[in-house]
Amino acid sequence: MNLGDWGTMVDQFTPQAIWGRELRHYRQAAGLTQAQLAQKIHFSEGLISGVETGQLPASPEFAQSCDTTLTTGGALHRLLDWRRGQRFPLWFGKWRDKEQAATVLRAYEPLLIPGLLQTEAYARVVLRNDEMALAGRMERQAILTRDDPEPPIFRCIIDEAVLSRPIGSARDMREQLDHLVAMVSPRLSVQVVPHGMHPGLLSGFVIATLDGGSDVAYVDTAIRGLTVSEQDEVEHAVQRFESIRTEALPLRMSLDLIKRTADEKWT
Repeated sequence: MNLGDWGTMVDQFTPQAIWGRELRHYRQAAGLTQAQLAQKIHFSEGLISGVETGQLPASPEFAQSCDTTLTTGGALHRLLDWRRGQRFPLWFGKWRDKEQAATVLRAYEPLLIPGLLQTEAYARVVLRNDEMALAGRMERQAILTRDDPEPPIFRCIIDEAVLSRPIGSARDMREQLDHLVAMVSPRLSVQVVPHGMHPGLLSGFVIATLDGGSDVAYVDTAIRGLTVSEQDEVEHAVQRFESIRTEALPLRMSLDLIKRTADEKWT
């Protein structure tokens, strides 16, 4: 999937897309092309195009510049208030629905503890003290302890470097690694890939198996997460996960490594 495919994936009735159409209305009412507006507000024409089509979010600085140039009386900046009620980025909503409905989750993470297994202290640092986003992450974790429907089977693999990367204080890291061990059960496993070259160094991803057996994947990128349902791409993710798992330590050895790292590095 390339960046040009995003336009076909945008829900035209999201607040972000509606905001973009308001920008287009004010721009056209002022008799300006996207290129002319870009020149006046010193933001790129590509950004303006992406915002107007709902593919890209508008920053408060961008909205304020547009308000000033288009003499809207501050309307565009005020319309960004919808974000205050958002616990998740718009692009994450599609994946969250799949995650909630999954019967099996297979996750690989090379950089951080997966969000579903993060403690509040660890997540707070990762999310830079964004209380709304933190509440959303803690809420998501309820799928692992729910009663009805039963929790998904969760198979998690992390790179060994995750155990040593300081996120927060030493106390936060000790709490996080202890939590990781405590969460292991017949339905939840954590395996560690030892330091070195292996097939999982490119990016983290998750595969959700839905009722009926179909798979959907979520892939991290530098810009946003992508929910992928094209079967050839999902199958590639499944193959990559299995390839990484062959490099991982068995469950018992992985837990011993996590405990040893907690004792030696974070005590």
